[in-house]
Amino acid sequence: MNPTKPETQVEAEGTTRMSRDTLSVTDNRTGKAYEIPIQHDTIHATDLRQIKVNADDFGMMSYDPAFNNTALCQSKITYIDGDKGILRYRGYSIEELAEKSTYLETAYLILNGELPTKSQLEEWIYHVTHHTFIHESVKKFLDGFHYDAHPMGMMISAIAALSTFYPEAKDIFNKESRLRQTYRLIGKMPTLAAFSYRHSLGMPFAYPDNDLSYAGNFLNMLFKTSELKYRPNPTLEHALDVLFILHADHEQNCSANAMRCVGSSHVDPFSATAAATAALYGPLHGGANEEVLRMLLEIGSLSNVPAFIKRVKAGETKLMGFGHRIYKNYDPRARIIKRVADGVFEIMGRNPLLNIALECERIALEDDYFVKRKLYPNVDFYTGLIYQSMGFPVTMFPVLFAIPRTSGWIAQWQEMLLDPEQKIARPRQIYMGSELRPYASIGQRG
Repeated sequence: MNPTKPETQVEAEGTTRMSRDTLSVTDNRTGKAYEIPIQHDTIHATDLRQIKVNADDFGMMSYDPAFNNTALCQSKITYIDGDKGILRYRGYSIEELAEKSTYLETAYLILNGELPTKSQLEEWIYHVTHHTFIHESVKKFLDGFHYDAHPMGMMISAIAALSTFYPEAKDIFNKESRLRQTYRLIGKMPTLAAFSYRHSLGMPFAYPDNDLSYAGNFLNMLFKTSELKYRPNPTLEHALDVLFILHADHEQNCSANAMRCVGSSHVDPFSATAAATAALYGPLHGGANEEVLRMLLEIGSLSNVPAFIKRVKAGETKLMGFGHRIYKNYDPRARIIKRVADGVFEIMGRNPLLNIALECERIALEDDYFVKRKLYPNVDFYTGLIYQSMGFPVTMFPVLFAIPRTSGWIAQWQEMLLDPEQKIARPRQIYMGSELRPYASIGQRG
């Protein structure tokens, strides 16, 4: 308080400052004015309900298809500034985590809010590692799928089936139970993914090797053949671990929203994760890198790039892997992936599609058409090339996304579950159908 100012003036100024944290709304239908509180640059949607023409009206609603400008929660997990190209987990930059951390350490951070101590990390890794095996009946369940079943479809079904093996998972408000299901989900996702992949090839399942790292064990279950002990290539192991870090969480995307929405019914976390995985299955979400690869194959050669770009600008096709709902700058994950790609290509050989991708990127970053629209490369643009070079078929691309995203889904689910403001998700609608009308007998219709 400034001692040179009269007390009444200070109080008056305080009142003025308080009134600035509101939104003044005048309803021109009635002439009534309303003061709606503002907190964190946001108004509470239910505060609009007071705006009515008649007392028996439902009240004003906001209309926001696809949640373009609606916050469904308050979260402390992931921060994104799309205009500046910033991504942080719990306050840590994605660049620093990708350089210095491991996926399991990052998963601990996302779930618990802080980086683990040495003993906490050792305990965390031990429990996740010792939950990698799946029940033999789950193997029989996977064997029931047709040989050409999509691995992602198998994953969704198998994750949902796990809820029947662990009925105690329904005790969602028991902290110890939630922790056990967290170990199980993060531990078993690579196993389910690898077994789905091996089934599609007609190969016998390779069991987990708990001596290996999280990423190394996944590579073991995918690619082990006749050797007694699988030794993953350190470069590929590290590349996969970095990719897992980059995909661990990404704020309120489609699959995180599905996890929260389905979880709000208080279903077990396996069923909610199956729903999130199903959301990730779509080509506009987890399947986007597959679409990038198909696009590069369609272009075929460097000489065809200018003609393809011309078609994009004419609105005849899309430049897949460019642009993002949130990022209006270079996706920070894409920069990291581009560096990781170099290491993979040194081991596996340069992907022949890389030159086409680089030329598409060069043109897009220089052409006013793309620059004005802020269409920069996103995370999907290079991941497909890396996965293909590592020997993964395109059907495995969304599966590789689902494995690391599990930690983010569980963190989102727990945050929703423990938030006293959250209830079962139930959006409103604007009804545009018929008014009440009488039922006509079949002879009177038409």
